[in-house]
Amino acid sequence: MHKQKILIVSNGFYPEISPRSFRATELAKEFTRQGHEVKVISHDRGDVKQFSTRHGFSFQDMGPMSWPKPVVSGTGLKRLVSRVVVRLTTLLLEYPNIQLLFLVRKALASQSGFDLLISVAVPYPIHWGVAWLRSSKHPVAATWVADCGDPYMGQENDTFQAPFYFGWVEKWFCRKADYLSVPTQGSIGGYYPEFRHKIRVIPQGFRFEDYQMADFKPSEKVIFGYGGMFIPGKRDPKELIEFLLSIEERYQFEFHIYTSTPQWVLPYTANSKSILIHQVVGRTELMHEFSKMDFVVNFTNIGTSQTPSKLIDYAILGKPILNVVTGQLRPADVLSFLDRDFSNSYVVADREQYRIENVAQLFLNLIDETGER
Repeated sequence: MHKQKILIVSNGFYPEISPRSFRATELAKEFTRQGHEVKVISHDRGDVKQFSTRHGFSFQDMGPMSWPKPVVSGTGLKRLVSRVVVRLTTLLLEYPNIQLLFLVRKALASQSGFDLLISVAVPYPIHWGVAWLRSSKHPVAATWVADCGDPYMGQENDTFQAPFYFGWVEKWFCRKADYLSVPTQGSIGGYYPEFRHKIRVIPQGFRFEDYQMADFKPSEKVIFGYGGMFIPGKRDPKELIEFLLSIEERYQFEFHIYTSTPQWVLPYTANSKSILIHQVVGRTELMHEFSKMDFVVNFTNIGTSQTPSKLIDYAILGKPILNVVTGQLRPADVLSFLDRDFSNSYVVADREQYRIENVAQLFLNLIDETGER
């Protein structure tokens, strides 16, 4: 394929630590490695401009998220009212993320002549901003792929469902996009049936060679870890934590948890010497730490439309995976893993599909597919 002009628009980008940031960042690096002309529009944070220069793509700042973020404050009844107001503002108005609608539209107004435009959500106002600006007179790019991580209206793991009127917004942007890309086959069910012909499954991708794995040396203690967010009742660690605490005196182990939501585990682990809570660290550092461990833990999402991206990290690591389903903990499996019997390890199929080289090619194929219409 000849050299293509590619534009990536994303709220998340290096050095932010999030699956969507990894998605946009890895694609920008890989397209550039393949010799394509790449431009990224995101927020100017950290040393992103130096990072883009180092990797050979151009960067444009879409501007900061300046609208004030509502925060819970006060005590007692005042705090309860504040919490309700914050939640309703976020749920009913998509505030403050709705600002991205305007930032993206403004940033794209001066862009044209691209072969491929990839907009990366979440948040979904990234897609809405593209849809608002893009028209037959100003298409920005010949092909627009709206890359979706978790579904919006069809999500299964948030506490509350988005209001019905956002369904109209979702259908509006889906009509305008040439393609919708989702990370897994199971994700397709999270989108309206009339747009499923536009959906292409394109997994999350990483450059395997970027990771330096430690030499693994088993110790007397069985050491394992988890990295990611928790969602009460849906991606919930309570059952596993309580079971581990009940056997703490009989088994030698260390469970290392790296999370941005420690409030869902700290109440149970305050007196434990075996369950250790850490702040979030960079992805490469986390992978290096996990490579020293006996196995890793995955807490599944509810339903099939949202698949934890950490499973890809685990596949790259090649470590055994203890899969925990909320409400259906299997103590016998936990004990087997603590005895280093990994026969019931969760298997991530087709590891090679997550190589960034293969993922980038799936996006490039859509340029040709558009041209064949």
